[in-house]
This record gives sequence, structure tokens and C-alpha cells, in this order.
Amino acid sequence: MRGRRPRLGARGPTVADVARLAGVSPMTVSRVINTETSVLPATRDKVRTAIATLGYVPNLAARSLAGGQQCRIALLHANPSAAYLSEFLMGSLAQASLIDAQLIVEQCDPLEPYQALVGRLSGHRVDAVLLPPPLCDDPALLAALEAAGLPVAQIATGRPAAFAHALTIDDEEAAHRMTTHLIGRGHRRIGFITGAANQTVSAARRAGYDRALADAGLPHDPRLVAQGDFTYRSGLLAATALLACVPRPTAIFASNDDMAAAAVAVAHRGHLDVPADLSVCGFDDSAMSRTIWPEITTVHQPIADMARQATALLAGTVRERSAAREASVRHVRVAFTIRHRASDGPPPLD
Repeated sequence: MRGRRPRLGARGPTVADVARLAGVSPMTVSRVINTETSVLPATRDKVRTAIATLGYVPNLAARSLAGGQQCRIALLHANPSAAYLSEFLMGSLAQASLIDAQLIVEQCDPLEPYQALVGRLSGHRVDAVLLPPPLCDDPALLAALEAAGLPVAQIATGRPAAFAHALTIDDEEAAHRMTTHLIGRGHRRIGFITGAANQTVSAARRAGYDRALADAGLPHDPRLVAQGDFTYRSGLLAATALLACVPRPTAIFASNDDMAAAAVAVAHRGHLDVPADLSVCGFDDSAMSRTIWPEITTVHQPIADMARQATALLAGTVRERSAAREASVRHVRVAFTIRHRASDGPPPLD
């Protein structure tokens, strides 16, 4: 039957087994494994699900004979959120293993000149570079990488570079939709914790919050906006300041889940029930949002999937260049969703 999990022998799963489970041809499976862009997204997802279900591992020797090439991709990071980095690593590592790419993880030292960093990457024979935030928005780093001729993928940037791949969501619309959700539940005093000033998504999320208030005819109270920098500690300080307002907000929307979790902690410390006394919402849908009590209502940004797609795009670019073919640059807008959980509700009765 089409789509039924095939019976496997001792030899382990093959491309044919994956094709039967996914309901596609073996050639389509090969195209997905080789990150070719001619496969429809829905078909690609079916093939990847079948690969994960069967535990299929590509035959690297056969791929080498077929002209496959291992490439080295450097993941540069300087993100203060361990939860965000963990999601990002899961996606990039999974895709790298699938396509026979080597992932090199490098934490950027803020004191190291970018020219020295690029020289070190060249010494490691790196073929391409993944840039999650905040490095994706660093113009000096981008310029150094472009000058070195390295393919780059920016993830979650509000300022895609012309030479680089970029994968983003509509951060302003996502923040607008979350704020509108809180307004729809009856909240009129909604606190907002901003993100780090050096990340373009911070301004976009603030703009979405402001637009939702304006659309609902609600006044902008500057006391209801507190500065954060995407760290848990900054969320503690920002939430403490917001809850000291008189009258205090009935809801807090934080620009990431780390700061939202901190707002929940501050509420509990002040003997406020979440969500009966205070609703709290976050952004990213990182592991943090699902591992505290109550679980946080948040914007689901598919971080792992964005990292996976970026890794595949870079591998494809390296392969095209090695074949002396022109490699196109792609800027991809990825869908977001709102994940409704237990941390928000109607405002408390006066």
C-alpha cells in the first residue's frame, strides 16, 4: 500500500525503501538528499519524514562516486540564548549529516578582528558560513566574508545582504498578531520587553507591538516598554520595572522566550499567578517556553528548520561553484504560527 512503512532486511533501509514510504520515486529521494531546489516543499518534507522514520543514512561512498562533495560549513555564533542556539544546532547538524557536510562550530570572540577570524576560517578550509543572530546583522563581518568570497546564509535578519542567502519570518507581523491576540482577550495595559538594540528583529517586533496598539486605538505609554537584550537576566530587570508601574500591566509580551520566562519568575516572586493575575507571552518557541510552568504562549519561529534550510542552501552553493556554475542567492520568507499554551488568559477583574 502506498505510504506503508516497508519491511526492512538486515541490510538496513535503502533509497528505494525511503521512496516507497514517502510515495515518491527514488530519483526524488536523491534530489532531496542532494538539496536540489527542484523539489516541492511538501514533497521534500515527506521524504525527510520518511528518512527520519527509517533511520536511513546515505551511502557516502556511492555519493562520492556519483560526484558528491563534502563541504565544510562554519557556524559562527555569539547568541546569549542557549535555548536558541540549541534549536539552531539541531537543525544544522541534522541537515549536515544528511548531505555529508562537515559542520564547524565557532564562538566569535568580540575582541578578535574579523579579518583574523576570516583568515582562521580559510586556514580550516571552510567553504561557507552560517550566521544566526546577532552576527547576521553585523555589517563589518558580512563585508569581511564577502571580500573573502565565502558563501553566507543569514538567519533571522531584518537586513538581508545582496550576496548572501537569507531566511526570515515576518517579525513585525508576528509581534502584531501576538499583541492583537492579547488585546482580543481584553488586555488594555500590555507591557513589552524589547530585544537587543544591535539586532534588526528587535525594532521589527517593537514596530508590530506599536502597530497593534494603534490599530486598537490604545494609547502608547512609554512606561510599558522596557529594554531587554534577549537574555534571561535582562528579562528579570525589565519585568521588575514593568510590574512596578501603577497601575501595573495585566500582560507582558517579551521579545523572546528567555525574557518571557524571566517575567514569569518575577511574577511568581511577587505572588502573582500566571495567567490569572498576569498573562505572559514570548517569541521563538524555544525549549525554554515548554520547560517552565506554566508553558508559555509564544510565536513559533521554526529555528531548527530555518537552520536546516540554510545549511542545504550553502551546500548547494558550494556544489554549484565546484562545478563552475553560477550559484543564485535566495532570500526566503518562512511562515510563523502562534502557539497557544497556558501562560495567557483574560485580564483580572478590577
